[in-house]
Amino acid sequence: MEEEAGDMVKEGLMASQREIFSISGPVHLTSIDWNNSYHRTSVASCLVQAVYTLERDRQQNRIGFKSQANHWWEFFNFTLAETLIDQSDGSIYGAVFEYKLFSYNYYIHPHSKTPPRHVIAFRGTIMKRHSRSCDLKLDLRCIRDSLQDSTRFMHAIEVVQTAVAKTGNAAVWLAGHSLGGAMALLAGKIMTRSGFPLECYLFNPPFSSIPIEKLLKSEKLKHGVRLAGSLVKAGVAMAVNGRHNHNKDQEDDTFMKLASWIPYLYVNPSDPICSEYIGYFKHRNKMFEIGAGKIERVATRNSLRSFLSGGGGGSKCSDASSEPLHLLPSAYMTINTSKSPDFKIAHGIHQWWDPMFHGEYVLYQFSQ
Repeated sequence: MEEEAGDMVKEGLMASQREIFSISGPVHLTSIDWNNSYHRTSVASCLVQAVYTLERDRQQNRIGFKSQANHWWEFFNFTLAETLIDQSDGSIYGAVFEYKLFSYNYYIHPHSKTPPRHVIAFRGTIMKRHSRSCDLKLDLRCIRDSLQDSTRFMHAIEVVQTAVAKTGNAAVWLAGHSLGGAMALLAGKIMTRSGFPLECYLFNPPFSSIPIEKLLKSEKLKHGVRLAGSLVKAGVAMAVNGRHNHNKDQEDDTFMKLASWIPYLYVNPSDPICSEYIGYFKHRNKMFEIGAGKIERVATRNSLRSFLSGGGGGSKCSDASSEPLHLLPSAYMTINTSKSPDFKIAHGIHQWWDPMFHGEYVLYQFSQ
């Protein structure tokens, strides 16, 4: 395999080993059991990798037999239905993959869960000159909770809405990594609040707040900082909502609609971009354990940033700008407990289909 990769580089293909499916992909998954969470995770993450490789193929002008991207979807019996292009820089930021329902060369377990008809996948930031400028601007939008105003996201949500209109929400999956995870999360929230929840796979999505989980070592100190934040948010929320009580019932309804949606969330504790999700959900459980559940219910629904910006809270979801991107009431979280020697591996997409993966799995479901 390594000799094959070396030959490809010598021929001018310039593909890294991480882009070559036969070297870095889960080639052991010769059949897919759609009831198996590892199998579904592998498919979703590989389709995200396919988008990364599509853009790298474009950047390096790898066409025809030189292209590497197609192997990442063809192995799982998908076709490329549409590539999503950012009009700002011409880069490929996402793709719509369609499952080939009738195939005679690919085995599916007879009692398997129905596979998705379409998977809409979004890549993260690529630090190459052809794409990094636009990608980094969008990364800043994630920090500022303004991703929904970007032309890339506005195009993406139109694509998602069109796919759901054609085949129904049960047949559509969303998947994204890093910046792409933020895209998938935001699209999933909007679709859920519109009454069309989608199965969603979020790999290392950014948490738009200080990474307390990564910065602080003491569990007591972490809890103290988060407790103070919850108390302040709850206090401000109750004061503001007391003045605007006429909207409370509608806001409760939209928030609980979002709380019923349970996306799959994948985080690595060594990754400062997404690790705060671990503490975010652990803190909520801790608050209920110490009898402060009522305070946490109010705090979870609201954001100080939205109060300061005039949004009035974090539970108005028709208006996506009224809440922080990371607001997520419920999730089925997978934590990679394997050792990650550096940031590149801790934040990378490849870890999620690694057959040697060791993880912790926790369901967090918000209740009134």
